[in-house]
Amino acid sequence: MKHSSLFVDEAEIEVQSGAGGDGIVAFRREKYVPKGGPNGGDGGRGGDIVLVADPNVSTLLDFKHSRRIKAPNGQPGGGSDKKGASGAHVEVHVPVGTLVFDVDDELPSAGLEPDATADPDASSEALLAARAVADLTEPGQRVVVARGGIGGLGNARFKTSTRQAPDFATPGKPGESRRLRLSLKLMADVGLVGFPNAGKSTLLRRISAARPRVASYPFTTLVPSLGVVDRDDRRCVVADIPGLIEGASEGAGLGHQFLRHVERTRVLIHLLDVEAMLVEGRDLVSDYDAIRTELGRYRPELLDRREILVLNKCDLIHDESLVEDVLARLGARGLEPIRISAAGAQGIETLLTRMFDAVDAARADEAARAARDAEGEAEAARDGEPASR
Repeated sequence: MKHSSLFVDEAEIEVQSGAGGDGIVAFRREKYVPKGGPNGGDGGRGGDIVLVADPNVSTLLDFKHSRRIKAPNGQPGGGSDKKGASGAHVEVHVPVGTLVFDVDDELPSAGLEPDATADPDASSEALLAARAVADLTEPGQRVVVARGGIGGLGNARFKTSTRQAPDFATPGKPGESRRLRLSLKLMADVGLVGFPNAGKSTLLRRISAARPRVASYPFTTLVPSLGVVDRDDRRCVVADIPGLIEGASEGAGLGHQFLRHVERTRVLIHLLDVEAMLVEGRDLVSDYDAIRTELGRYRPELLDRREILVLNKCDLIHDESLVEDVLARLGARGLEPIRISAAGAQGIETLLTRMFDAVDAARADEAARAARDAEGEAEAARDGEPASR
């Protein structure tokens, strides 16, 4: 099996919830009971289709071949007022970070309508999530994407003082059928970006237990890789984002296929390849600008993320004058890159310190925003309450 086939981050599925069971017509037939009444039971409810965010699932590969998911129907009712069994719910486990869209209209479900008052300057990621049926960002999060049909009513339900022997029942309601598009965006604290062969995979191998492929040629990495980095009592998730080249925002290379995985990262570590400068004569400042341009074209808000600039493969530098110009030009912009060698384990501790500090600061900012939003909602709710007597 090819390595690239192991990671699938887009899939389309069809879901069909179960139909409700039919209610039935039945009458008591007992010895010595001359006037047996209606006792037809209700049908059972159809099974739901439920998506569950599972941290143990990392790809949508399972849906590459199994595209249709159906829940069992409810059973019909029985005599003696017996209700039919309900169909079992079907849980579908998807990776944390999965966005779910309705293929037919790509609008929110459950009666939600587009908000005409929405802020036009809101982040594109928020607007994208607003158009989704569901955004599964928390482990264990569940959402019902197709509700089972309600069971029909048996004739016992229709008995009244004036209608002693109803001879009819109602059928069960059909289930829901939907076509859904699943789109995975990796949930990572840190994203590693840079030109191909800048050493992103090597760095991820150095700081975590992840083992992405590494080789001395561009586009070795064809799929994103996640690694968990632990330090003392702190932990963060780092993603190696492959395939970024000039024109990526317009689909060049592996562009759009992996740019979306940068969206949910809190911090970007931007690697510049010293070897490319020494051997190929590449201008690292131009490389830096090119990647930043692609990020901005794809999602302008990405340019506001915390960024750590890194010169990688610095163990190859034997003459400091070779990097003086690069450092001076970057310094003129207020940028102070960290010098490391991922392969030679140089400067890694300094990088980890900066990385964890940036992640902690980003998390604190998010917590503060969430607290402000909650306070604003509470204040709005208080303002809307009637005055106390």
